[in-house]
This record gives sequence, C-alpha cells and structure tokens, in this order.
Amino acid sequence: MGMTQVTTLECTLCGAEYDPNQIIYTCPEHEGVKGILEVTYDYDAIDDAFDGDLGGSIASQWKYEAFLPVATDADIVTLNEGGTDLFDAPNLSDALCVETLVKDDGRNPTGCFKDRASAVAVTKARHAGRDIITCASTGNAAASLSGYAARGGMDCRIFVPGDAPTGKLAQPLVYGADVLAVNGSYDEAYDLSVEVTEKYGWYNRNAAINPFQVEGKRTVGHELADQSIARGHVPDWVVFSMGDGCTIAGAWKGFKEFYDLGYVDDHPKMLGVQAEGASAIHDTFHDHEDIDDIAETLADSIAVGRPRNTIKACRALEQSGGTSVLVSDDEILDAEKLLGSTEGIYSEPAGATPVAGVQTALDRGIIEQDETVVVVSTGFGLKDTKSAERATGGVDRIDPEITEVEGLYGTAEEAAADD
Repeated sequence: MGMTQVTTLECTLCGAEYDPNQIIYTCPEHEGVKGILEVTYDYDAIDDAFDGDLGGSIASQWKYEAFLPVATDADIVTLNEGGTDLFDAPNLSDALCVETLVKDDGRNPTGCFKDRASAVAVTKARHAGRDIITCASTGNAAASLSGYAARGGMDCRIFVPGDAPTGKLAQPLVYGADVLAVNGSYDEAYDLSVEVTEKYGWYNRNAAINPFQVEGKRTVGHELADQSIARGHVPDWVVFSMGDGCTIAGAWKGFKEFYDLGYVDDHPKMLGVQAEGASAIHDTFHDHEDIDDIAETLADSIAVGRPRNTIKACRALEQSGGTSVLVSDDEILDAEKLLGSTEGIYSEPAGATPVAGVQTALDRGIIEQDETVVVVSTGFGLKDTKSAERATGGVDRIDPEITEVEGLYGTAEEAAADD
C-alpha cells in the first residue's frame, strides 16, 4: 500500500511534482543535485489519523507516525529513537543570563540526532526491496545508518572524508558496515556517494538529497511542540547548529505543522549557528556576496562547504522570524565545556555549537534576556574525545603521593580553613 498522507514530491526550485511512491532523489530538470525535493502532505488526512496524547509522554518518534512518509503496511525499523528529554538547565541559564532549556538528542540509540532520519531511511529502503544502503558522512550519519541497517538486516556502505574522527569510524565498523575513507573532503565523499548510487542502484540515505530524511528529522519539531504543550508555553527561540541545513529545516517544518494544525498557539523563532570556517548558509541568508565553499572547523558534523539544503534552511529562518550567527572554533570548545560543567551534558562540538550561538546572539541583542531559549544538542561527546581534550586541557598527571594532591589543593588544614 502507498502513503495516503503524502500528496507529492515538489521541486523547491521549479515546482515540478513527482510520484512519492517512486525512488527519486532530486528533480532531473536541474543540474547535479540542485533540484531538492519537498515532501507535501494531506494534513486533513494526518489530522484524522493522529491520535497521540498531546502534552503526554513520548516513547519514541513513532508517536507521530501519522506524520511520517512511510507506507501503512511498512515494517518499521526502529531502535526507539526520539522521545528525548527537554531539560531545565538552571546552571547554564545562570551562566548565560537567559532562561535556557536543553533538548539532548545525543541520547538517541547511536548517540546522535540523525537516528530520527535513519529509521525512516532503512524502513523505506526495505519496503522498496533494496538490500544495500549507503550515504556520505563526516561520521554521525555513518554510525547512525550503519546501526539501523544492522537492525533491518541490510548491508551498509559508507563514504567518509579521510579526516573523520576515529571514534566515529569505529562505531559503523562495529555495526558491520563497509567504511570507505575517501582521500578528500566531505563534499568529495558526498559526490562519490551520489555517483555510486546512480551506478549501482544502492538506496541513498543522504539527508540533503533524499527527500524523506528531512521528514524523519522533523519529529524533533513535533516533540518540542508537544513538550511545549506539557510545559504550558512555547519557547521564544530554538537553536540548532547548521551543516547541510536539513536539520533546522526539518525541525521548523515539524513545529510549524503543529502550529498550523492548531495544536499549539505560537511558534518559536529559529536561530541557526554555523562555524566561521563553514558559513555558506549564514552567508546566503544574509546576502553576502562572497560565499566560500571551503569547510574548515573542528566541529566536523557541520563542516560542510557546499550545503545542499540551503533553500530549506533559509526558509526556516525566514518563516520563523529567526536568523543565523557565526561562532569561532574556540567559542565552540568553550561552549562544550560550559554545557558539560554546568549541566552534566556531554556534547560533541557540533552539539555544543548552539550554546556558543546563544552567547553570540545575546551579545548582539538578537536574543533578549527576558526570553526563553531551547538549545538542541545533536551528538554525544564520546564521538569526538580529541576535541573534548582541547576544550578542557586534559588530565592532571601526578605521582601517588599526598604531597602531589597538596600541591594542587593545599593541605587538609588549609582546605578546611578555606571552607
């Protein structure tokens, strides 16, 4: 059976429409992968089918199955992704001088936000009869897809840039994937994955071109809206880091759907944060003349020189009344340590980038101190321990002598006097 709630796939450039029940990645009327497709829905049908308890518990993202582009007879592949907590963050709020909450998506099954999309990808690939699935990744999507491919009994073949963190490459290997480290950038790995898809017919999970991947990511918007109902108010801002642009685009689409359907009475402004060394979406949104396609940042998950979902990301910023800011790598490392030391949440650099963005936005008067902010951490810190060591300075090594401790903290008598 087909997807009765999905009406069509629409090109974001020319408006051409395509059958959503076929495997198609981009509009063939445009060169390369420029013709990004948008999934459109029959929201009356979704509203009729959705029976979730709004403001109630969220066991997984499949609470919102009525919104997801999967066939009614599809065998869902899931590891119970989604349903991540929205934490009060009083210590972080004090440090930033603005009320801040944290949506910690690093708690997903493989440790990253991208599990929301991978569950949809593997479900659709298996329903389509494909037994090999692929993607290009700086690490997180590789690990995520590999885990879900293993769960779904599929072969997985991953293309990563040669400088991807070793911790992220070990994870897909454990999941049984073939990991091909390309001697080049993420963009070169991405181009190769697209070429391979065309030549071999493997199912491609790349979120920037597979139109259904953004749809899985939008469940974080549904959850934030749902959690806002439980809390009794909608936050003023929701903050994401941006790489390819599909994460913030999906989150906005999901929240806006709940607003348009009348489930919530307001919506947040979206703040997109990019690293100074990978700023293409920010530069496009602010109409900068020189847009550099080089990606140089330690936050590898957002190190994208040629974002494929720039149109959707900029649309999310504009429609929500939001904006974007840039932060330095040093600010990202400081934010990683700040998030961990204030709230006990260990994020990889890209996951902590929103915290750095809030600091910048406050300094520039974009965010006001009487507003409420949600930062979304998209990846667990153990995926990139080298950056954590840079952020903290590493461990203090001492000999097994009490005098060594006294050298750091003073004598017990001195410590008692200080108390």
